Formats: sequence, C-alpha cells, structure tokens
Amino acid sequence: MNNSWRFLKEALESLNANKLRTGLTMLGIVIGVAAVISMMAIGKGAESSITSSIETMGSNLLFVKVNNDATNPDPLTLADAEAIVESGGAPSVLAVAPTVSTNKEISFGGNSLSVSITGLTPDYSSVRNEEVSVGRFISQEDIDNHATVAVIGVDIVTEFFASSTDALGNKLRIGNNLYQVVGVLESKGGTAFGSSDNQVYVPITTAQSRLVTRSSAYAEVDLISVGAVSSEVMSDAMNEITNLLHSRHGIIGDEENDFDVFSQETFTEAAESITGVMTVFLGGIAAISLLVGGIGIMNIMLVSVIERTKEIGLRKAVGARNRDIMLQFMVESLIIGLVGGLVGVLIGWGISSAISNIALIGGTVMNAKMSLDSVLMAVIFSVSVGLVFGIYPASRASKLEPVEALRTE
Repeated sequence: MNNSWRFLKEALESLNANKLRTGLTMLGIVIGVAAVISMMAIGKGAESSITSSIETMGSNLLFVKVNNDATNPDPLTLADAEAIVESGGAPSVLAVAPTVSTNKEISFGGNSLSVSITGLTPDYSSVRNEEVSVGRFISQEDIDNHATVAVIGVDIVTEFFASSTDALGNKLRIGNNLYQVVGVLESKGGTAFGSSDNQVYVPITTAQSRLVTRSSAYAEVDLISVGAVSSEVMSDAMNEITNLLHSRHGIIGDEENDFDVFSQETFTEAAESITGVMTVFLGGIAAISLLVGGIGIMNIMLVSVIERTKEIGLRKAVGARNRDIMLQFMVESLIIGLVGGLVGVLIGWGISSAISNIALIGGTVMNAKMSLDSVLMAVIFSVSVGLVFGIYPASRASKLEPVEALRTE
C-alpha cells in the first residue's frame, strides 16, 4: 500500500513538473474520448427519436403495400381497403385508412413551398393518431364530392399565415386548383425522417383525380394503414388480411404475394437496427483518435525517458529496481489516460448537449443520450490505451544501466 502511494505521488509530481507537456499529451486522449462519447450519445438520441416517432402512430398499426418485386403485381385499390373492413373476413381489424401520396409545390400570396401531399379518408385520423388543433379533418362528404379542401401542417401555417386561425378559410394553390384550408394539424415536431408538420392532407378522391398520376384506374392506392382491434390480435389481423387479399387478387397456393403486410413493430426494429449500426460505425471512427492519442502518449513518454536519464540512473544507484522504474512510468501513463478519459467524457457530454439544442432550434427533437455503458467503455479504453502505449517507454527506462545513465549529461 505504501509503495503504491509512493508511486502515485512520484508520478503526480513528475507530471506536475511538466504541465504543458502533460496537457498536450493528454489532449489526444481527451479529443478521442469526447468524440466517442458524443458520437454514441447522438446515435442513441437519433435511435430514440426515430423509434418514438414511429411508436406515436400506435401499437396496433399494420400497413399493406404493393410488393413491387413480384411479377406483374395487381395494384391495391380502394375496393381492397373497403373489403378488409366490410367483407367480414377480417374480424380483428377495426378500421382502415387507404392513402395516396405525392410531392407538389403549393403557393399562397406569392410565396411557394414544396410539400408532401397525402390523399386520405376520414378514418386516417383515428388509425394514424392525427388530430387537428383548429378547424376540422377531412370528412366523408369531402370524399363523396371530390372537394378541393385541405388540412395543413403547422410548418405551412408558419410559412404562409400569421396564425393557425388565420389560415382557416384561405385558399392554397396546388397544381391547377385552389384548395380551401379547413383544418390545421397538431404539431408533432421534427424527426430524423424530416418534419412531420410539412404536409398537406386532401380527400383521397380529389388526390386520385387531380393530383396523383397512376398508370391504372384512379382507384389505386399507395398504402393501406390498418388499425387492429388491439395489439394482442396483430398476428390474427395480418393473417386475415393476407387471406382476404389472396382471394381478391387470385393468389393460389404457393404463388408469390403481390402485396406485403407488415407492422409498426417492423419499422421500429428496422430503425433500431440501422441506427445501431450507425452508432457503432461512428463510435469506431471516433475511437481511431484514441489510438492516435495513445501514440502521442508513447512518444512523449519516450522523450521523458531521454530527459530523465540521469534521474533514472540516480534512482537505480540508490537501490531502485527495474520494476520500480517501470512502475513509475506506467503509473504516469495510466494517470494521463484516466484523467484524459474523464475530461473527455465531460467535453463529450457538452458536445452532445449542444448538438441536441441546435437540433431543437432547427425544429428536430433529438435528445442525445449518454449511457453509463458508453462512459465506462470510453474511460476503460482510454486507461487501457495509456497502459498499452506506456509499456514500451517504461520498459526502456527500466533497462537503463545506472553507470551509463549517470554518465549522461
């Protein structure tokens, strides 16, 4: 215990005697750890942001889309969507919301904006958890009359109008027609997929006849969102939808499906997988700077051995063993790695917090998450780097002959 304290005290005194050199040696470790911590925190924050935005759609949500990899797939239609809830063949399904989507430029008062336009039915509101803050949602009367009305996101309100209330009743130009604003969506904020508030909803019949170009009849839809009765019957609902569409599309036996049915959970798992890989990738790149910092430690410690040759000779002359000399230099390297790691963690936390705030200012909610695992990993890695890259200089110092060391000027 006394020897350990002595080695620590001597190492601290040596490092303190050369503050500038110690600081510059430590800088590589600090930068490396800060990079690793901030990259992993940002990656975790992005993963959380993506998965939470997906989960807000509901835990009982299914999607049906055309399988474009199939040979000559039949399109999904409004009739397919209606059959899912009206035929009695899918008792586990509560409601469906067929949609068509396109990107268009909209304009008002001399200003224009490129937005995502979705043609939908009234059930979209309940199936996809969409609510309006003012006005109303798309109604069945709008669908029946092919009405040129629109429900808009708050980003569009900000771009064109003084307030959400001010937007109601005004008409936006989309393509060759004017669309009266009848409602404004509640803000959901930005996500890693982009802003969910930069969109326009119109009746699906209007979109099919006026805005969306399709090669077949305009009853074709891009996606059918399906709300199951509960999250417990998701599997039953998927099987019922699959069997019903097999019948409608004439798919027999082992023939390839011309449609895909997948759940919201599939989106979540895919997002977690992608962001997990990206987090590891970014962390790995950042870890390279830690290795560079380790090389810096070795270089400086080798210089320190040369500068302190006479000191080493004196210590050996008065009885210090090779092991004592080696341990002293090893402890110095470990201290540089440990302190550099801890400082790097604090700086990394500051960087990730700053990026979260910048993202929030830009309208994207992304709370960087610094986990205890990543902190421990970074600190242990920095200490290990200090240890590994300190071995050679320490070994070289311990092997100096006392007589040769004392002779050095």
